[in-house]
Amino acid sequence: MSENLVTQGGLRLTPLTPVFAARAEGVDLRKPLTPAQQAAISAAMDRYAVLVFPGQPFVDDEQLAFGRQFGEIEETPTLVDQARRRLADNQVNDISNLGADGKILAADDRRRMFNLGNLLWHSDSSFKPTPAHWSMLNARVIPPEGGETEFADMRAAWDALPEKMKARIRDLVTEHSLIYSRAQLGFEAFSPEEVARCTPVPQRLVRRHPGSGRLSLYLSAHIGAIQGWPRPEAMALIRELTEFATQPRFVYSHGWSVGDLVVWDNRCTMHRGRPYEDKIWPRDMRRVTLKDCAPTLEQAA
Repeated sequence: MSENLVTQGGLRLTPLTPVFAARAEGVDLRKPLTPAQQAAISAAMDRYAVLVFPGQPFVDDEQLAFGRQFGEIEETPTLVDQARRRLADNQVNDISNLGADGKILAADDRRRMFNLGNLLWHSDSSFKPTPAHWSMLNARVIPPEGGETEFADMRAAWDALPEKMKARIRDLVTEHSLIYSRAQLGFEAFSPEEVARCTPVPQRLVRRHPGSGRLSLYLSAHIGAIQGWPRPEAMALIRELTEFATQPRFVYSHGWSVGDLVVWDNRCTMHRGRPYEDKIWPRDMRRVTLKDCAPTLEQAA
């Protein structure tokens, strides 16, 4: 890995793996950024895809203000029991094991069962017609052990694929839905209204990352079909690609500290949460997510 890099905007970057992800320091993200700082962060994201900013103890309004400097913030994803939200602002995603009363969710709570889907490799909001651009997750309360987040570099994974496989999958279109990812865990407790909001959407399996110009796999646990393929054959291929793309050489594992902000590019990474004692220890993480510019089928391939 290269030595620390100091950008024009005063951002200090320390690579965390040989292929992607960097620790980013030297900027207080709770204050409005200068044009040079915004440009430095955007360029670093295009290069590294995952940036870890330590020591950023946001409140929700500050985290939203930071996000708005880089694009349009999406509304809360399609979730179960939206009427029982803990957070007031529907642009802040509650990535926690807490109910509206601030207490840990019961072991058999439907929301806890649904949230276990975060343990699967996925890309945020790939189940939406226009999926996610960047996600920005801030640690407010963390458990004493466990609960790491792992990230996988889909550009490096594409680069490493055999040429025969690249040719086979280059033009495929997949279908994504929350129903598909939760079915992998046996979760079927959706209301009719929730099912209606989870209509599968088409996405490219291979997309071009606009900031770097590199091709990237676009994988997610939300994939449940490949257009024009028998479903068992399709899912066997998606499983093979996911296993290949999440080898240790493509993965960065982040152990959280309170105040960490991790920003990742959903267009060229996957991520998953790791288990912790969620029936015992509170974990309060809050995510702001930027909306991409268009559906993947409308973007340059």
